[in-house]
Amino acid sequence: QVQLVESGGGLVQTGGSLRLSCEASGFDVSRAIMGWFRQAPGKEREFVAARRSPSSMTIFLPSVNGRFGFSIDNAKNTVYLQMDNLKPEDTAVYYCYGALGWIEDITTEKGYSNWGQGTQVTVYT
Repeated sequence: QVQLVESGGGLVQTGGSLRLSCEASGFDVSRAIMGWFRQAPGKEREFVAARRSPSSMTIFLPSVNGRFGFSIDNAKNTVYLQMDNLKPEDTAVYYCYGALGWIEDITTEKGYSNWGQGTQVTVYT
């Protein structure tokens, strides 16, 4: 059974940092397309970051580019989202997404086969 479990969210002051983790079971993250999406209250879920493979370039939402980092620990089968210089507009529930097959556009939810329950990130001033 494929399962993605996010953790690492929390309450942080503007300018602070958090590292989100997404631990996968049931499939190998090094062979999957992995991504992060987020949903703020009253808004639609939006793309944050994604990568087709461990060797490919990561695509970021422009507003987080330069502040967020994406990494994979193959030994732990875990994907990370390092978030630095956080802003109040980053407040949202963050979701980890994964797909074993081909996805034409990895910046949209369509095509991903699995996602986690989400972890809350709240940035206060």
